[in-house]
Amino acid sequence: MSDLQIPSAFDPFAEANVDNSGAGANEYIHVRVQQRNGRKSLTTVQGLKKEFSYNKILKDLKKEFCCNGTVVQDPELGQVIQLQGDQRKNVSTFLVQAGITKKENIKIHGF
Repeated sequence: MSDLQIPSAFDPFAEANVDNSGAGANEYIHVRVQQRNGRKSLTTVQGLKKEFSYNKILKDLKKEFCCNGTVVQDPELGQVIQLQGDQRKNVSTFLVQAGITKKENIKIHGF
């Protein structure tokens, strides 16, 4: 009876739980727009690699698009860049032109 093997528990989500919080081959940078009140909106950028300086990227984005913004520390998502206004297309072209990521790794969400 010592040859009896008990199957170990299989976790189908084990690959998803690996801590890879960067924009790798299958990791995306998510650019979202959130409606505030009235005509006001907010653009959020998440999923950038941790080795990038978020404050320097934010400074360049603010100067390029003439808008205000901030870096917010979220407990689930990590650091998120927030910009005033609907800057989805502007941010995606900026990230590609600056060489931060490829166009295939950017997902644009919103209405």
